[in-house]
Amino acid sequence: MNIHFTHLLNLPGVAVESCNFSHDSVSFKLSVLAEGTYCPHCRNYTKELHQTRPIVVRDLPVYGKTVYLKVPRRQFYCRVCQRYITEQLQFIDWRRKYTRRYEESIYSQINHANIEQISQQQHLGIEQIKNIFNYISQKQKKQHRFELSKKMFCYETHGKQ
Repeated sequence: MNIHFTHLLNLPGVAVESCNFSHDSVSFKLSVLAEGTYCPHCRNYTKELHQTRPIVVRDLPVYGKTVYLKVPRRQFYCRVCQRYITEQLQFIDWRRKYTRRYEESIYSQINHANIEQISQQQHLGIEQIKNIFNYISQKQKKQHRFELSKKMFCYETHGKQ
């Protein structure tokens, strides 16, 4: 485990095991610190690891180099409800190829540059940029609707006394 690279990445719940440098990229192999996970179905905590399949996700660049994270995608078995659970990590949304902060960075860059420029700078296809933009846009709309409904609930329960 490399404590300096772990602090540099600043990602919750993981540590850097190793890193590889090339002329234009850096790859970090990560390990998950938690021994187990909570079952989303019955809330039982399980440590019974079924399988691990590494995935590669893209993160924010460091010193002008593209950063890739090799993340163990762990699947556990819950004996209580007899289901398999794929562990969720705080910094990657489900079935995404990029960290949350990378996607948010791409989304914010669209306000300052056009899609073609970002595509060239990030070495991503135009469709990938559009998909990231649409995904974050939809996510923000859902969050906004949730916050509005929460305010309405608070108003209805506390405002009408």
